[in-house]
Amino acid sequence: MKKVTLLATALAMVTGSAFAADMPVKAMKAPPVVAFDPWDVAFGGAIMSDYVFRGITQSNHKPSVTAYFEPRYNVTKDLQLYIGVSGESISFPNRAAGEIDIYGGIRPTFGAFAFDIGVWGYLYPGGTCYFGGTGIDFAGVDHGAGCAEKALLNTNVIKKDLSFFEVYGKGTYTVNDNWSFGFTEYYTPSYLNSGAWGNYASITGKYIAPPTIFGASGVGMYVSGEFGRQWLGTSDSFYGTLAFPNGIKYADYNTWNVGIGFTYKVATLDLRYSDTNLSKGDCNAFTSDFAARGNITASSGTYLTPINPSGVGSNWCGATGIAKLSFDLTAMSNLK
Repeated sequence: MKKVTLLATALAMVTGSAFAADMPVKAMKAPPVVAFDPWDVAFGGAIMSDYVFRGITQSNHKPSVTAYFEPRYNVTKDLQLYIGVSGESISFPNRAAGEIDIYGGIRPTFGAFAFDIGVWGYLYPGGTCYFGGTGIDFAGVDHGAGCAEKALLNTNVIKKDLSFFEVYGKGTYTVNDNWSFGFTEYYTPSYLNSGAWGNYASITGKYIAPPTIFGASGVGMYVSGEFGRQWLGTSDSFYGTLAFPNGIKYADYNTWNVGIGFTYKVATLDLRYSDTNLSKGDCNAFTSDFAARGNITASSGTYLTPINPSGVGSNWCGATGIAKLSFDLTAMSNLK
């Protein structure tokens, strides 16, 4: 009887295993496919102690605020189209108080190389013409009663409309998580609507510290710099002088900046030093600085240059420090 019981138990175990092998196995559910959403929006704002553009203050060395809004469309993960609008508070000689930028372009990526190609428009609404006298320049061009009505005390002249556009190309090579290098190239047929063509080129470099540099605080750090050169053509007769009635050849100049930044989530604090090699006289001729002072006699000639016969000098192109606190977000990364 005991042998029969053991035999029956063994048969039951074998039969059960066979039945289990024949049972259909329930398939594991595949993870859901994440849909590719090509649309994204970047936006942000900043407050800065000085708005400096290519080494020259745009805010008379006073604080400035800025904000931007940039819709993006990712054709693929390596190709992005974008348009954008931004605004900055400024202090220009023609009394324009704001800069509105409208831009758009394409950003292709090829491995470690990232490029950015587009068009950038700079608009300066609300300006007033300052010319004085009869409103007639040295070439005999009459700029109208509106320009003759007002004049700057330092004899500089400035157009009502300084709006212009540039085409640009930028490239960045990312060596690794810490190092990247790049270049920029901008061209305009009429810089600040002066009639003078402009070409700006620069090289850039950036070092990003390891994310653990400040422990687990979440604070990051980077060091970056740029060296650029601005080439400029000859203005139209509005800015002409007695010696150059048809326009002045603006001085080409070098500009450079270096700074350190600290990041935390969407916030960045950037501390930067900026400078140029423009003399105060050539700076005045280029910017028409309403704050330029120091009528220097021909004997001392400190600020006198061939294109700056008034002798007043501008500090808008000199060395300056800039502190900028900015906030940058993207809808896909920060708002989902």
